[in-house]
Amino acid sequence: MTFFAKGWRGRLMLLLAVVGPGFITASVDNDAGGIFTYSQAGAQFGYSLLWVMIPISIALIVIQVMASRMGAVTGKGLSDLIREEFGFRLTFFLMLALVVTNFFNIVAEFAGVASSLELFGASRYIVVPAAAFIVWVLVVRGTYDSIEKIFLTASGFYVCYIVAGLLARPDWKAAAIATISRPPAADLRSYSYVYMVVALVGTTIAPWMQFYLQASVVEKGITIRQYRASRWDVILGCIFADVVAWFIIVACAATLYAHGQHEIKGAANAAEALRPLAGDYAFLLFAAGLFNASLFAASILPISTAYAVCEGLGFESGLDKKFHEAPVFYWLYTLLIVGGAAVLLIPRLPLVEVSVLSQVANGMLLPFVLIFMLLLTRDRELMGAYVNSRRFNVIAWLTVGVMIVLTLVMLVLR
Repeated sequence: MTFFAKGWRGRLMLLLAVVGPGFITASVDNDAGGIFTYSQAGAQFGYSLLWVMIPISIALIVIQVMASRMGAVTGKGLSDLIREEFGFRLTFFLMLALVVTNFFNIVAEFAGVASSLELFGASRYIVVPAAAFIVWVLVVRGTYDSIEKIFLTASGFYVCYIVAGLLARPDWKAAAIATISRPPAADLRSYSYVYMVVALVGTTIAPWMQFYLQASVVEKGITIRQYRASRWDVILGCIFADVVAWFIIVACAATLYAHGQHEIKGAANAAEALRPLAGDYAFLLFAAGLFNASLFAASILPISTAYAVCEGLGFESGLDKKFHEAPVFYWLYTLLIVGGAAVLLIPRLPLVEVSVLSQVANGMLLPFVLIFMLLLTRDRELMGAYVNSRRFNVIAWLTVGVMIVLTLVMLVLR
């Protein structure tokens, strides 16, 4: 706590000056696909998956701090460093996997926008094109500072899920015990249980987050001098995001699972199902939170993808650049927005399967991104005195190993 112990007013002002990248990145992680995944975890397994949130939170903080530190020390984005250190070919294939994975995530975000307003009678054929236009104009016409202020405001709306969790009147004792207890061995031999664990890790520690966070730190101009304050931005953002996720699981466990409704067809279906069980206020908060999260993420995910691809392939990128100064960046952003919105308008598209599959794909891609990050952060020539500590290396490598093992177990049990 030495950051606040000396000259706390000056420290607080410094923290407020650099707040943004860490808090926004962690908050937007609770997107439409994430909300659905957390909701399904609570509805299908009750409180029994809450134990996952503690190790996930620790791993998320370590990984996000690594990305923030790399950006502050090197002044370069993650994909830029991967290309410089490991070559163009590896970077190309990693970017290709990231684009495919993120595209399905973007489709899931527009699904969240559509389904949240369909609860109130709005047609997706009007809502989705309007939402796509809004997020496109927001980014193309805005600057980094103006866009960051809007995103920080949107982050505050996630409090809706905490309130919804309180209104669900859960069994707090059972939830607390499940959070700190080891899961039964029989559950870990179940394909559906392991599949959901992979989905929870994939949606909480998504690969796109590391690229967006590091690029944002660089574009905001945060250097190693402001790094300690930036680290608190990351840590507080991660804690807030995972507390919100915990409350979503608890809300659905206390209502849907407790009443035998173990399958839901989407995040909006979770909101609708809460209505008779937890009341109109819980329904409205859940639906409003879903709309905010989906619109928020529909802006961030294409930006993250455009950042990563342009940095990795050597094109100009940045929200402070005009369209003609970074055409590839803005055209890729535009194509992802238009394509994601267009796919959603296909009749009878299996949105639930796409949403969950996108989160599982995140979990499967994550180890590869983390391996690159770990190799970069141990390079003294690149990082100098700011290489990873032994503790960071242990936690990060353990995360890589666990994700690989879980993925293999999931495929074997399949």
